[in-house]
Amino acid sequence: MSKTPDSSGNNRLATAPLGPLMVQLAVPTIFAQLVNLLYNMVDRIYVGRIPETGTYALAGLGVSFPIILLISAFAALVGMGGAPQAGIAMGQQDNDKAEQILGSSALFLVLLSLSLCAVFYAVKRPVLMMFGASETTLPYADSYLGIYLLGTISVQISLGLNQFISCQGFAKTSMMTVLIGAVINIVLDPILIYSFHMGVRGAALATIISQTVSAVWVLLFLCGKKSILKIRRKNLRLNPRVLLPVLALGVAPFIMQSTECLVQLTFNTGMQKYGNDYYVGAMTILFSVTQMLFLPIQGLAQGATPIISYNFGARNTDRVRNAFKLMFLSSVCFSFCATGVILLFPKPFISLFSNDPEIIRIGAYGIRIYAFGFLIFGAQCACQQTFLALGQAKISMFLALLRKVILLIPLAILLPRIGELGVNGLFIAEPISDILAVLTTVTMFARNFGRILTPLEDSSL
Repeated sequence: MSKTPDSSGNNRLATAPLGPLMVQLAVPTIFAQLVNLLYNMVDRIYVGRIPETGTYALAGLGVSFPIILLISAFAALVGMGGAPQAGIAMGQQDNDKAEQILGSSALFLVLLSLSLCAVFYAVKRPVLMMFGASETTLPYADSYLGIYLLGTISVQISLGLNQFISCQGFAKTSMMTVLIGAVINIVLDPILIYSFHMGVRGAALATIISQTVSAVWVLLFLCGKKSILKIRRKNLRLNPRVLLPVLALGVAPFIMQSTECLVQLTFNTGMQKYGNDYYVGAMTILFSVTQMLFLPIQGLAQGATPIISYNFGARNTDRVRNAFKLMFLSSVCFSFCATGVILLFPKPFISLFSNDPEIIRIGAYGIRIYAFGFLIFGAQCACQQTFLALGQAKISMFLALLRKVILLIPLAILLPRIGELGVNGLFIAEPISDILAVLTTVTMFARNFGRILTPLEDSSL
């Protein structure tokens, strides 16, 4: 078993000054999340501006997006479950175990992607109708999703295995995974959508080409000389002893992303029921704008995760505490300031996606209600990501279920039926669930953080 730490990666996580180290890890990760956001947004920006059919094409992308989120959630199941486990193993100076985690995760992602592609191809049209497509928007949703599914294996590898690059402290390399794909997507989108007159099919083709290039980049790095952890043939097997803890820890981020699929299903069908295609299109934009808030906060938290996981494995609890405090304060400040700007000036953000006056009107009104709870959401993300970094699978899973499944979805179903609330009930459901989830998460963290670290501190006395 390998017990030798790598001075360029592992020791830096243990000994480098915490503030500069977190900046070095978090800034590329935040940048990668912002680029990833642009990656997801650019299709909607271009599609929403297709002459004559842009409004309906944008709504079509909106109803296909929950399926795309679900596919991404399976990448999070493996990647965000395996990377913290590998980080803890490296902190314990057991790189052999960390590479076994990487190998099992890589093979599982490949098999998973083939299964997902086959299943969704078989049921895509009825599922899209269930997710809020109308007879007008279904052709656009079906065209986009039909091409996107061909790139499922690239999505799984680029998103899932990129986490194993981050956990080694190679934040810039991880950032390049996203940056390369995003740049290719941005360049190809207008060419395929407008110049080749492919419409939504061009947007989907640009996406899978760029994801494929990102996947190749990840594989080349993890099989190359610079990576501390490498994909080795001997570890490419489904080892239940290795894989089950990965999946147990990955359930929480999987739930967070997969329930986003259910949330968008609930909101799309609700907006179609209580509103019309314009409300579905506006809701697609609201999801995009709130991603502008969520992904940088998540990037900041993920930048701190390698530090917390490694030092937890190394029993350096003071460094774990200090890393959490710095991440918490940064996340809270960002979420409050960034959300405040959007609440004060919503129209410029809504206008990025559509020049339709009705969609801009609905979106600017709705986001001031819908995004209000994001003012304090940084606290939720910091505490939940720390539980994940510490390997606390059960707590992470509960908190992931709380915000979306226990609170938001039932509220989104019930509130529109109260009086004449209708679409307003859908808008109100989000801030109520966000505020309750933040209060619960912070309370649970305050009660459990010390309990998790105290046994390590006692054993070092």
